[in-house]
Amino acid sequence: MKQAVRFAYTPRGRVAYSVVGSGPPLVYLLGWVSHLGLVWDVPAHRGFVEALARRYTVIRYDKLGSGLSDRGRAEFTLESELEVLGALIGQLGLKRYSLFGSCEGGQVAAAHAVRHPDAVASLLLYGSCARGEDLAPEPVRQSILSLIGAHWGMGSRVLADVWLPGASAELTDAFARLQRAAATAETAAALLDMFYRIDVRHLLSEVQAPTLVMHRRGSRAVPFELGRELASLIPGAQFVALEGRMQPIYAEGFEGAASTILAFLGDQGGVRPASGGGGLTEREVQVVDLIAEGLTNASIARVLGVSVRTVDAHVEHVRAKLGVRSRAQMAVWASEQRLSRR
Repeated sequence: MKQAVRFAYTPRGRVAYSVVGSGPPLVYLLGWVSHLGLVWDVPAHRGFVEALARRYTVIRYDKLGSGLSDRGRAEFTLESELEVLGALIGQLGLKRYSLFGSCEGGQVAAAHAVRHPDAVASLLLYGSCARGEDLAPEPVRQSILSLIGAHWGMGSRVLADVWLPGASAELTDAFARLQRAAATAETAAALLDMFYRIDVRHLLSEVQAPTLVMHRRGSRAVPFELGRELASLIPGAQFVALEGRMQPIYAEGFEGAASTILAFLGDQGGVRPASGGGGLTEREVQVVDLIAEGLTNASIARVLGVSVRTVDAHVEHVRAKLGVRSRAQMAVWASEQRLSRR
């Protein structure tokens, strides 16, 4: 897929945004700093977005001060983030959409959902928390901010180690370079400080949209307990624990993360016949795709957040509809469908 980068005019400056795929709109708030032009060249990020874009129109944007958006910025608050997000949605003419927020983008997405309950169809939050100051003790937060301001090269490397623990030196260096290209030291520190200062605990009980909260079990950047707390404060929220330690959702097992999101959105939007033949529902297609990736029924159940018995039933329905007997035949069918979509 190719991404189209365009610009939206907001009261605070021009915002670069990208549109990929087709289908219902899914607005993806990337969190902290980003660069649409450079991150698209990261295979895992691109693969993750493309997996979502096969069924949804994925809209991502660089927040003001970073990436391809206007770099000049004076205010770093939740209100300024909400104003820019609202302006972008307004310019795109979106009336009903889903929101997917990562890191502090999750806080912004949740606050927007509270203010626009009739517009937000579903809310997805990953690697976020209710109160930013809970990320680390105050002396640690100040040390990180001071390091970024004093030596952005060293600061970006330290943050890369936190976000990607155990990663290869090559991957860590590439991530650090992307951070430095995405924002100046001053802006990066101001945006991280904004994350530390945002507190949406008082808003979360008012979220009306069906909500999925995902969190990496071993994340060093945002501790797992903060994700579980976030889910507990949102009425009826589903909580899914993703394995691994790396903070970016695409950095480890992006296929499973994308399948979890698609399954949740499919459940909220109702079951529709899938394209590509076979008469399979969207959920059944998701099951077949995971079978093609080599997952067992028990693993599929964990990915989709359903019981093993439910997966067993889906597999039997697929066998009957496709007229196949083995999982290998299902995998072949899934491969053929992917090729036809391309």
